[in-house]
Amino acid sequence: MTTTLITGANKGLGFETARQLVAAGHTVYLGSRDPERGRRAAEQLGARSVRLDVTDDASVEAAVKLIEADGGLDVLVNNAGIDVEGNGAVGIENVTAEMMRTVFDTNVFGVVRVIHAFLPLLRRSPAPVIVNVSSSLASISRGSTPGTIAHAYPGLSYPVSKTAVNRITVQYANALPDMRINAVEPGYTATDLNAHSGTQTPAEGARIIARMAQVPADGPTGGYFDAHGSLPW
Repeated sequence: MTTTLITGANKGLGFETARQLVAAGHTVYLGSRDPERGRRAAEQLGARSVRLDVTDDASVEAAVKLIEADGGLDVLVNNAGIDVEGNGAVGIENVTAEMMRTVFDTNVFGVVRVIHAFLPLLRRSPAPVIVNVSSSLASISRGSTPGTIAHAYPGLSYPVSKTAVNRITVQYANALPDMRINAVEPGYTATDLNAHSGTQTPAEGARIIARMAQVPADGPTGGYFDAHGSLPW
């Protein structure tokens, strides 16, 4: 039995990824800052809930102890993410260092905090996998190419944070070749993050996340993927 933890999983992409992985036979822990919302979401799916705030060391350490006591971990999906600029509505001239710090605390430092804490459990798995949820907005190649969505996107903190996630993915994959560690772009999905303006459903966006969570031991690592294949860095 494969045991999977998904951060930020009581709604949206995390919730739908959990649904698909439960259907695939995984034992899934839904990480949620709000324990009651996490419990209700887990009950809907036949999953397990764990209180987990990726910005809080004590919360992450408590989650490690709970999951370790239950038997360990095989797959980690770093899904939790925020945006404070309203899809760029704030205007880049109004973005402050404090706003960027807030986004990085969840989207970047939170990823490192969770990976660092759960690495001892993942190392005990026969086929450990880490999936970092990124975005096509993270692509520097696309961001510097006129006519692309990444080039047109007006925000600062969110795409830059996801570019950092991509580099984090590569560094961990290089250092830990026995693990499968990849970044994924779920696509423009209707979630709270974008006020449900996305053009696809969470179920559609979650497919690539769930697929990469099930990558075999000889599968790709250190990559950046969407539903159609590799993306340019």
